[in-house]
Amino acid sequence: MEAILFVGHGSRDEEGNQELLAFTEKVAQYLQEPIIETCFLELTQPDIPHGVARCVEQGATHIRVIPIMLFAAGHSKVHIPFAIHEAKEKVPNVEFSYGRPFGVEKEILPILKRRIHEHAMLADKTLDNREDLAILLVGRGSSDGDANSDLYKIARLLWEKMPVKWVESAFIGVTHPRFEEGLKRCEQMGASRCIVVPYFLFTGVLIKRMDDLLRKFSATGGGLPVKMSTYLGLDEDLVHVLLDRVQEVAQGGGEDWEALVAKAQADGHHPHHHHDHDHTHDHRDHGHSHPSIDFSGSDSPQVITSSVRHQGGK
Repeated sequence: MEAILFVGHGSRDEEGNQELLAFTEKVAQYLQEPIIETCFLELTQPDIPHGVARCVEQGATHIRVIPIMLFAAGHSKVHIPFAIHEAKEKVPNVEFSYGRPFGVEKEILPILKRRIHEHAMLADKTLDNREDLAILLVGRGSSDGDANSDLYKIARLLWEKMPVKWVESAFIGVTHPRFEEGLKRCEQMGASRCIVVPYFLFTGVLIKRMDDLLRKFSATGGGLPVKMSTYLGLDEDLVHVLLDRVQEVAQGGGEDWEALVAKAQADGHHPHHHHDHDHTHDHRDHGHSHPSIDFSGSDSPQVITSSVRHQGGK
């Protein structure tokens, strides 16, 4: 029996977790698979072991694991593949396949344009007649250089579509240039105004930190008027991007999770060890137990699990 297991990042901010669950509910309305579940990589419950257990409990024999993440960084390249590897060891009769993160996805550009137009009605202009407006695209930031460079590529693609002089990139953590540096750069370039566009799927601690930093920047008396747009959120275009990822895996595409595990091991990562994060946080929110799976006396595993807060299925 086919199952889909969506995997979100997870947040200490419950509002962000609820937005992700609402998003997968919207996606599930378009799907026909009998089992659809949602789980989180960290910081909240249900986690991936619980998500797999819920699928197996309902009779899943093939689980399509679909990450809800913007870029291919450590979480999608290492941590989720290792979680699949560990699940496969516990339920060897269940097949797993794995989807791609969103990556550099041109279908997201119209969402970004709509977010910008919430604060600036821009007329169509030629490349030589652009408005003195700076767009500052702000990502989470990662220790993975490929993921960071993808944000720059999206910024360039957005510039090609927008009648503005500048689309700059910055990060809220881990790497540079930081958000505050990006704001100062837009001011130094002579922009008449700036729109900050958070390149995030949902709200959370970092979105609220950006709000605070923006208030502090404005309070310093700088001459640059700045507004911040909303993040990507529950946009119908984003729903269809995720549906494309689901369909891609159904047709035999997506990522080879076993190859990703092998590469991660060759790079010195090891399963069964707690993962290193691309961002800074502690684990005070992690108190939980994992489901146990009992194979005794049955061809099918018997799953014993605590109740999960939410499932993405119908």
